[in-house]
Amino acid sequence: MTGRRRVPRHEREQQIIDVAVQVFAKRGYHAASVDEIAELAGISKPMVYLYLDSKEGLFLACLRREADRLVAAFQGAAATGGAAPELRLHAALLAFFAFVAEHRDSWVVLHRQASELSEAIATAVAGARRAVLAEVAGLVLAGIAESGGSQLGDEDADFVAHALVGAADSLTDWMAHHPGQSPEGVTLRLMNMVWVGMGRVLEGEVWSPGQAGARDGQGEGYG
Repeated sequence: MTGRRRVPRHEREQQIIDVAVQVFAKRGYHAASVDEIAELAGISKPMVYLYLDSKEGLFLACLRREADRLVAAFQGAAATGGAAPELRLHAALLAFFAFVAEHRDSWVVLHRQASELSEAIATAVAGARRAVLAEVAGLVLAGIAESGGSQLGDEDADFVAHALVGAADSLTDWMAHHPGQSPEGVTLRLMNMVWVGMGRVLEGEVWSPGQAGARDGQGEGYG
């Protein structure tokens, strides 16, 4: 007579986290119950606490795993996307939007719920965001260096990275309301808005309200 296979601790934790991500995404952190998570995972409630300590500990485990997956997808795509910085950035953004499209539950946990919860959870979210920002800033800075844009530096790259990551965050909501839009299409639109605009700045073009008026023949009096 063969007994049931003993499930290794790490494998069991991943099974619990798989279920927990779905429940947290569906019900929200406060309405989600450990009882439901335990039942769906096929284990007892005390076993969930044994593995992951508390409801907050379970949510943190979900958050860290999904954030690690997202950052790894972003960084992996950036590393293999091509020789030019803009190709690596395009590949990384495409990986980001594809992750959101393919793992909607994960994104709900990462993006919508985590910022409203405890300091420990907010700290974990901030760490994942810093990793993505550093990657984007590095790609932007490489693009500046390759173009010979000596008038722009680290602060400009950091500014563009924050603008780009903020736009990407916001566009995930836009994608939810436009389900026919593909990750490829959204990525291309964002690259055209950001990278093309930055290219014009590197060529020496700087926008100002006065210049805009002048181009329309209305620049007088704007100083």
